[in-house]
Formats: sequence, structure tokens, C-alpha cells
Amino acid sequence: MPDHNTLTSTTAPAVLFVDLGAIVANWRALHRPGGPPVAGVIKADGYGVGAGPVAKALYDAGCRHFFVAWLQEALAIRAQLPDAMIAVLGGLVPGSEAEYVAHAVTPVLGTLDEVDRWRQAGQAGQGRAILHVDTGMSRLGLTEQEVDVLAADPERLGNAPLYVMSHLVSSEITDDPLNAVQLARFKAVRARLPTTLASLANSSGIFLGPDYAFNLVRPGAALYGINPTPDAPNPMRPVVRLAVRVLSVRDIAAGDTVGYNATWTAPRPSRIATAALGYADGFLRTLSGRAAACFDGTPVPLVGRVSMDLTTFDVTDHPAIRPGCWLDVLGPHVTADDVARAAGTNGYEILTSLGPRYQRVYLPA
Repeated sequence: MPDHNTLTSTTAPAVLFVDLGAIVANWRALHRPGGPPVAGVIKADGYGVGAGPVAKALYDAGCRHFFVAWLQEALAIRAQLPDAMIAVLGGLVPGSEAEYVAHAVTPVLGTLDEVDRWRQAGQAGQGRAILHVDTGMSRLGLTEQEVDVLAADPERLGNAPLYVMSHLVSSEITDDPLNAVQLARFKAVRARLPTTLASLANSSGIFLGPDYAFNLVRPGAALYGINPTPDAPNPMRPVVRLAVRVLSVRDIAAGDTVGYNATWTAPRPSRIATAALGYADGFLRTLSGRAAACFDGTPVPLVGRVSMDLTTFDVTDHPAIRPGCWLDVLGPHVTADDVARAAGTNGYEILTSLGPRYQRVYLPA
């Protein structure tokens, strides 16, 4: 995946490679024969890898439905996606209606107040929205009581929505009974609202089967290589490689300690490599003493505390590692899901934490 010439010539302390071709391949792999269109969720700066390059690559591949979290994210990419639907999941902030109209951005309406303000903005056939209903997440979306109100007065919506949507709670756990409960709730709600298209499945929801697909699926994490089926092998291609430069290698004696608060003590004479990486770069402090990098595909254990700008690795068993060498902390041999398990989190947090100091190299689709 990476261009090794970049590592040879760069003066950067860390390089993040993003394989746009892999993202497009993952998007295509999520299409099902006879199935609905596949959207691209590019919120949080494209899950940390760069919303602009990702949006353009997906658009050039034929994607015409995109989702972001906030209006400013939509405005930042509108010029790259001239005729695509860009929907904002976070709702309609009061006073923002005119910007939605001016830039042809689609609001996702999740309260009766948002429905009323959108209709009162005088869309007159323009600016159709998506209606969000809550089927179990208890965050955003119309409540059961608000659905009752709309069902009794469907003209309150004004224009019929482009889609009615909801969000699955536990779709990555395929045998969780809540999946079927939400599906039944969603079907019941949809039957009570004006006839329209529907969208329910996120990345993992796509793998629950065709009953969850409806008219549009909305993958996010799977596009970026995170496993949407954690109880099975990952069907997605890896997307990122993060290579960090070794700044120094030093010999220490058995009994010497490494890093803040002396949390690691060398059990033998050891060689310690210090790499240009820290929690300021989104490499979580909770990885201290629990993660590993890779050198030529072989694990290299992290020892001591992750600090703001530096992280230390035990390279005693890797005599080829010298200052100037590169360690992979993300890549084919150490995935975002692997790092997440070590940190006690999920791959989403690992990718969305990727810091701004990395030199970013985009490999073309």
C-alpha cells in the first residue's frame, strides 16, 4: 500500500498513508446484488482520514449520497459534490435554515420543532429533508409520541421527506435480539407516516441481511477498514498505514526503568527505541504498556507510558532497528481494531483520533 519512496525522502517524523482505492473498493463491496444505493458517511473528517479526499474518491466512483454530522462539515465539501445529496445527521440548529437552502444541504429532522421550522422556512417544493425516528437509541430522532402527532397530521411535514431513517443500536452483535425489535419498530413507524423511502442499516446493519437494507444503506466505519462483523474475519480492505520514525535507540541495564512514573522495568539488558508519536497525535495514553508496533511485519512491544510526543518500544529482539527506521503503528499487521482492543475502545475512536501533525499521503483510487 505505501509509497516507500515517501518514507525514504521525507523529513516528517510520522507519515499517514490513506489508500483511497481501498476505500472505494470497500464501498463497492458493500453493494448487494439487487440491493439499494450505498451512501458514504464522511463525518468527523472522514473518520479521521480526510473528508475531502474521501468524498471526491467516492463521488468519482459513483456515490451520490453522503452523510455528515454537522452543517459546517457539509459546507466544507459541497463544492466537491455538486449534485450529490449531503445530509446532516445532527439536526436543524435554529437559525441555520437559510444556509441549508442556499447550499442545497439536506437536514435530518428529529424533533417536531425541527419539522415545524423547516416547513415554516417556506421551502415551496425545494429542500426536502430526511425524517429521523428513534427506535431504541434514545439520542436523536422523533419519539413515539411525536410520531403519533405526525401520523395524525401528516400535512405538518410539508414536503414528503426524502427518507425516513433510524439508527441501529447493536448491529455489530448479529444475534442481539434488539436488532429484530428495532426492525419491527421501524417498519411499524414507517407504515404510519407518508409513503416514502427508508434507511436503517449502518455498516454492520448491512450484514444483518436484506430485511435491513430498505432503500439506502449508510456505511461509515466499514469504508475505512474497521471490521463490521467483529465475530467473523474482517471482509473489508485495510485503508490506513501509520509509520513513525525511530528517533533514538539506547541500551539500558536490567532493572532500569522507562518513561514517566517508571511503570516498566527492564527484566534484562534491553534496547529501547523512542518513536515520534504520542497522545498529542491521537495515540491514546491508555495504550501504555499494552500495544505493539510492527517492524517488517513482526510485533515490537510498547513499554512504559505513552507521553505527549514520544512513545518507547522494546527492540531488544530486533537488532536491525536503528535511528531513522520506521515502525508501523497502524497497517495491515496492526489494524485499528487491534489497537482498539489494546486501548479498551473501538476502531472508530482510534481513527477519529488521528492527529494533525502527521504528513498525510493519499494513494489514488
